[in-house]
Amino acid sequence: MSSSLAIFGGEPVRIRPFPARETVGEAEKLVLNEVIDSGVLSAFIGAQGKLFLGGQKVRQFESRWSEKFNQEFSISVNSWTSGLIACIGAADVGPGDEVIVSPYTMSASAVCPLFYGAVPVFADIDEETFNLNPVSVEEKITERTKAIVVVHLFGHPAPMNEITAIGKKHNIAVIEDAAQAPGATYGGKPVGAIGDMGGFSFNFHKHIHTGEGGMIVTNNEKLAQKCQRIRNHGENASQDLSEDELINSFGSNLRMTELQAAIGTVQLDKLDELLETRNQLADYLAEKLSKIPGLTPQLVKPDCTHARYVFSLKFNAAEFGCSRTAFARAVAAELPDPGTAEEVVFAEGYINPLYRLPIFQKRAGMGVKHAPLAELSEDFYADGQCPVAERMFEQEMLISPLIREPLTTTDMDDIVLAIQKCAERVSELEDWGDSGEKVTLVDHASR
Repeated sequence: MSSSLAIFGGEPVRIRPFPARETVGEAEKLVLNEVIDSGVLSAFIGAQGKLFLGGQKVRQFESRWSEKFNQEFSISVNSWTSGLIACIGAADVGPGDEVIVSPYTMSASAVCPLFYGAVPVFADIDEETFNLNPVSVEEKITERTKAIVVVHLFGHPAPMNEITAIGKKHNIAVIEDAAQAPGATYGGKPVGAIGDMGGFSFNFHKHIHTGEGGMIVTNNEKLAQKCQRIRNHGENASQDLSEDELINSFGSNLRMTELQAAIGTVQLDKLDELLETRNQLADYLAEKLSKIPGLTPQLVKPDCTHARYVFSLKFNAAEFGCSRTAFARAVAAELPDPGTAEEVVFAEGYINPLYRLPIFQKRAGMGVKHAPLAELSEDFYADGQCPVAERMFEQEMLISPLIREPLTTTDMDDIVLAIQKCAERVSELEDWGDSGEKVTLVDHASR
């Protein structure tokens, strides 16, 4: 390629915008009209009776989810954040307990223990899947540990055999955050209910969505019933329940509407095709990029399938020959200006380790007394406790959402050409250095 880099005034590889993601269609409109015509937009009643578990569409969506993924109990919620809160409550987590969480994930996966006065404890991630490292998890367990929240980050399953073994060894609950991993499998089993319970997100930028929403799954009847009570004003539950059954079962309205459930049922039928497309594009891109020194695409571990929420790879600045920021900005200049976060070619770092959030650094918890965080030492959430997560954020991680429908391998070819062009003229980027801020998805989220 003879053209100068676009970031320095050369001709870009592509100016035509990547096609926008289309997430809803006629099928969704039909079921929405059906619900609207019925006049029943939500059918939950927060008291004993047949509608304690919701209306027809809610129960249909839950049944379809259980059937598809062979998970005995599915409990819909108004968001997966609500689902995490319900799962933590169902695990009987309370004040003074500790919950092991990932530092490299969306914040809700780590702050959910705070709703019950418990302390999030961060374990480090591994080098290849970016999920919790079982060795680090084991090191963080104390006599106060009540649960582990394990995230299937980017859609790749976490090492569930090792983590569930840790849970059984120490008699602590394992909760799977599979928000980014619907349909992914580990050892032939769909993720979500391999541990004690888990669930999925239907936020608008997930594989399938209901605008907002989520689904809890479990194969344990008692945990399912407890999640159902937490979802829907459990204080009104049967007088026959024991004290233990009523723990944490109060004051919540985490319910999904009939509208959301109707959309979710339609969207579920699309999931297999979406996963096939994303895996084809990701595999194609990985095969091309793995030949470029300094770029290491994420590989799928044996006995796992990947849901490909985003495409991830590690960037080695010393081997490639320039900084990560210079590379990301140069590649972006070769491709169309992103109009939304889903059109950013490469974002750097993903998530700043969550213990760096102000709530942890200032130990600002519940109420003016800041319980339970105020009781912690000043260095409890200090830097250095999760060095792999810190290195991924600061130096190595690159992610791209551009492996989504309706893109094709022709679109992937343009991305590869842009990267190859930057690799061939890397000396120019080396001189440029670290100019500018990191390229993030947030930069483009509100455009």
